[in-house]
Amino acid sequence: MTNVVALVGRLARPAEARVLPSGDRLVAYEVTVDRPGARAEGVAVVWFAAPPSAADRDVGEVVIVVGRVRRRFYQSSGGTRSRTEVVADTVVPARHTKRARAAIEGARAQLESCLP
Repeated sequence: MTNVVALVGRLARPAEARVLPSGDRLVAYEVTVDRPGARAEGVAVVWFAAPPSAADRDVGEVVIVVGRVRRRFYQSSGGTRSRTEVVADTVVPARHTKRARAAIEGARAQLESCLP
């Protein structure tokens, strides 16, 4: 089985760049995905080892995200909590047409590789 997600949405808030205690660098996004005929949904996206320019995306910018879904658990306020998020392999501004198409084709190839 393959865990692949591709989504198109707008950045809902400024990107948040962080350095983890391990030294890993990540950029966190909140991406709003429109659903025709229904309310838009917010999707948490994290991108590990993102290039420095990844934090320079503008609120409202349309992006293509390709990655995988994960659910992580953590302790908070005396209890166990969870969060579902997309771990991005790539986040491409939709205005970069060639790179956006390549990201989508990469996701399609991953999905097709698991078909009989």
